[in-house]
Amino acid sequence: MTLIICFLMNTKALSKILLLEAVTASVLLVACGEKADSGPATALSAAGAVSSASAPASAARATGAPVSVTTVVAKKRDFAVNLEAIGTVTPVASVDVKPQTNSVVTRVHIKEGQFVKAGELLFTLDPRPDEANVAKVRAQMVKDEAVLADAQRQLVRSRDLMVKNFISQGALDSIQAQVDAQLANLVADRAALDAAQLALSYNGVRASGAGRLGAVNVFPGTAVQANQTALVTITQLDPINISFSLPQRNLDAVLEGLKSGGVTVSAKLPELKGDIKGRLQFVDNAVDAATGTIKVKARFDNREFKLWPGAFVNTTLLSNTLKDAVVIPTTTIIQTTKGPIVYVADKGKAALRPVKLVASQGEESAVTGISEGDRVVLEGRQNLRPDTQVTERAPASSPSGAASSARIPASSAAAVP
Repeated sequence: MTLIICFLMNTKALSKILLLEAVTASVLLVACGEKADSGPATALSAAGAVSSASAPASAARATGAPVSVTTVVAKKRDFAVNLEAIGTVTPVASVDVKPQTNSVVTRVHIKEGQFVKAGELLFTLDPRPDEANVAKVRAQMVKDEAVLADAQRQLVRSRDLMVKNFISQGALDSIQAQVDAQLANLVADRAALDAAQLALSYNGVRASGAGRLGAVNVFPGTAVQANQTALVTITQLDPINISFSLPQRNLDAVLEGLKSGGVTVSAKLPELKGDIKGRLQFVDNAVDAATGTIKVKARFDNREFKLWPGAFVNTTLLSNTLKDAVVIPTTTIIQTTKGPIVYVADKGKAALRPVKLVASQGEESAVTGISEGDRVVLEGRQNLRPDTQVTERAPASSPSGAASSARIPASSAAAVP
């Protein structure tokens, strides 16, 4: 009986649950239906909002609002074309001093880093072996002079006897030959003496030219070998050369300048404020096939020793001067597939002008295609199209008071392509 009652109660609870779920499902279906019915209206409202938002932008494009730009005036002047390269300071002469005889160093007369003049005594080598050779040759020469004197006396007596017919002509000729042989021996002795004295002079090692000494490699007591042992190096510092390389395409201009008396070359060291001026001195006789460049040298006065061998310097060579060239900033030029162009502000509109780049130097370029006095657009050129209205403003670096003085009133609206 109890089981039957529990079963009936559970059946009533289950019926209530099923009834509640059915009602909930009906409510959800009605709600979804209403949302589906309202979908097209909502979409139309969103489209209208987008259309109304884009309307001002379209209206702005249609009115052709002026573009704010800055301009520079094209100027006509002489334009110097310079060639720049990294150069290396090289001495005009650098000599390794070596002995010319086998000997031993007895005295060093110099100090490292000293400046010397041509002919100044640097080292003294042991002269005793060469002094002995000189003395030996001189003794031999004295002996040969005595033999010659005796032969000459014999010749004089033989001639007297020949006159009196006491000797034959053959005997006289033999004595004459002895005199001639002794004269030849004396000449050989004098040559041997000169050679011995020359060898003796090699014991005093002197500077072949003026310059600055490097490290001294020998000391008193050091044995040296002829033409092998390097005693010291003498480097000429004034004048001095700078070597650098230039592209092959500039060879004609460099050669022309060299023929006309030398081209001005400027050298700039990072630690120095000013430039050092020199003259082009040498152009190599062949182009380097590996790099396509040619080596050149310029010579500089170096009395203050600002240039030091082995240092790297920035060199500038004046290759040409363009007379009455139209010059504009390089940043105003726009590179396109059809070539370089610039925009010019003309009567409140942007005018496109094709130009030809003649030469470029630093931040300036010489061009053709525009005239002196044209106002070339510098800033804002990326926003321009032909016939775009422009209004000029002062550059950012200009004083605030000058901002309004450079404005050009815009003309009537023009279509922007």
